[in-house]
Amino acid sequence: MTANTYKPEHITALYARLSQEDALDGDSNSIVNQKAVLSKYASDIDDGVSGVTFDRPNFNRMIAEIEAGNVATVIVKDMSRLGRDYLKVGYYTEIFFVERDVRYIAINDGVDSAKGDNDFTPFRNLFNDFYAKDTSKKVRAIKRAQGMAGEHLTKPPYGYKVDLNDRKKWIVDEEAAAVVKRIFDLCVAGKGPSQIAKVLKADKVLIVKAYYAKKKGKALPDNPYNWKDSTIVGILERMDYCGHTVNFKSYSKSHKLKKRIPTTKEQQAIFHNTHEAIVEEAVFERVQELRANKRRPTKAERQGMFSGLVFCADCGSKLHFATCKSFDGSQDNYRCARYKSNTGDCTAHFIREEVLRKIVLNRIFAVTAMFYEDITAFMELIQKQRFDEAEKDMKRKRREVGQARKRIAELDRIFKRIYEDDINGTISHERFLKLSAEYEAEQKELTEKVKAEQQEVDTYEQNKSDFDSFATIIREYVGITELTPTIVNEFVKKIIVHAPEKIDGKRFQKVDIVFNFVGEIHLPTDPQTNRKKPINRKRRHNP
Repeated sequence: MTANTYKPEHITALYARLSQEDALDGDSNSIVNQKAVLSKYASDIDDGVSGVTFDRPNFNRMIAEIEAGNVATVIVKDMSRLGRDYLKVGYYTEIFFVERDVRYIAINDGVDSAKGDNDFTPFRNLFNDFYAKDTSKKVRAIKRAQGMAGEHLTKPPYGYKVDLNDRKKWIVDEEAAAVVKRIFDLCVAGKGPSQIAKVLKADKVLIVKAYYAKKKGKALPDNPYNWKDSTIVGILERMDYCGHTVNFKSYSKSHKLKKRIPTTKEQQAIFHNTHEAIVEEAVFERVQELRANKRRPTKAERQGMFSGLVFCADCGSKLHFATCKSFDGSQDNYRCARYKSNTGDCTAHFIREEVLRKIVLNRIFAVTAMFYEDITAFMELIQKQRFDEAEKDMKRKRREVGQARKRIAELDRIFKRIYEDDINGTISHERFLKLSAEYEAEQKELTEKVKAEQQEVDTYEQNKSDFDSFATIIREYVGITELTPTIVNEFVKKIIVHAPEKIDGKRFQKVDIVFNFVGEIHLPTDPQTNRKKPINRKRRHNP
């Protein structure tokens, strides 16, 4: 590149940058040192053009000035100050600056585009990139070790704050925690993220950004009460509010990419009871179930009390809520999603909401009544219905899990022996490959079986302790006379509606109610069958 002609209207950009890794290098790469080096060099330039210093956030501003044709020369202390990505640095130095006739100088590296190409420059960029990659590896290794030790890897979420006496510890921020609790309560009450956002906005609850700005004495952002659906969803799905630390929730494919990719639950490291909980775990799990069965208001702007909870006994599909603006709600009903005016592959399983409301209310009332009449008998009933048969199955599964684990350990020893036989020539290599493939397949199958059956065992053990949680709900709502969305969501996990039958001219429809924590409860007097007298209609008969 030929030297630029003197252009008094043009400026010389002195660019300095301080990266995170530079904190380890002392003053050599400090912003102050860079400014001094750049200013001295600029004063010796024959152009006589004064320079302006820019920090990293102003990099885009510098680029904009170049694109506008206002910059004649860019000066940095060394090549790494422009950046450590050799591809991007190469683009700017070999294409972007050249196309716009901008002189580029890296003082310590002896690079000056006006004096011709430096063959070593691309290698310097590559070495800088290697350095950044190596630094990233070291940082990731440190973060990995910290994360596996149960330390928090992120700032505390809304509702928590850092303990000033222990910077690694999270403590409850009471004011924000009250909002978090309210968000979960509103969800349990049947409201979705958009509805919750509207409630908070109407009550003038500060958004997260505005809340922190207020605490720091800074100016509030525009629309300080404008809660977003995404913010509500992020709060509802965050397990940290149960008092657990969840690390490695996302990862980046490369140190050059800012985009974070969510990890699976198996890839995460969860440490229980590391800080005070804001939300009870039972409430959190219930919210996740409700979120999995999302409810949406109909065109009539009414939402079914049981939407997302009602399922078809025959095909397993959800029963969709149907309503109409012209009705007062008495015609609101549920019908199978796979029923479409007799063209689908299932029947309607039609049931009115007011009828379902009575069934569920009577059922909850009967369960709570038995609980208070004789809690011992109630516990025995639950035990008999849920655990007697399951206990036999669990004993068998525990035994099978133990046997499978022994076999997996034995296969490891066999692998070692046949590998040694292969090395010693005791068996042919082809024989070794065949045996190892067979044993490996068996081990893989056993490992998957152990994982599945152990999960069932763990779930069963958890269910045995869930009775106390169900008892807590009963005590909270004793003597209820009407249903609310909150009561429904607290008690009911699932409602299964069977197809109606006609027996002796009467309509019978079985409805199974699956309760949270304890499943189905079969009481001696079971009011969960919907019975209606037949409707007499006059029909026209063709002659």
